Amino acid sequence: MTTSPEPPPSAQARAHWTPARQCLFLTALLSTGCVTKAAHAAGMSRSSAHCMRQRLSGTPFDHSWTRALALHAQALADPFAPDPSRRQPRDKARG
Repeated sequence: MTTSPEPPPSAQARAHWTPARQCLFLTALLSTGCVTKAAHAAGMSRSSAHCMRQRLSGTPFDHSWTRALALHAQALADPFAPDPSRRQPRDKARG
């Protein structure tokens, strides 16, 4: 007796903004500055990303999105400046 393989999950079941996908999206957004590329890197669509941001308005995801774009723009403005996404160690002599 053979068993039939399980059907693949529906597109709706696969297409969720998990915390891992949110992190991947925000990381890609920081490096590319492009919502479309970042969404595709997370396996999602641009429109889905915008819907997610609107739904989570005012949350850390929304604030991180804004910050990622600002940091990307800052890096483009001065490509020789230290990477603003990396925290610099504090000078212990300054206290």
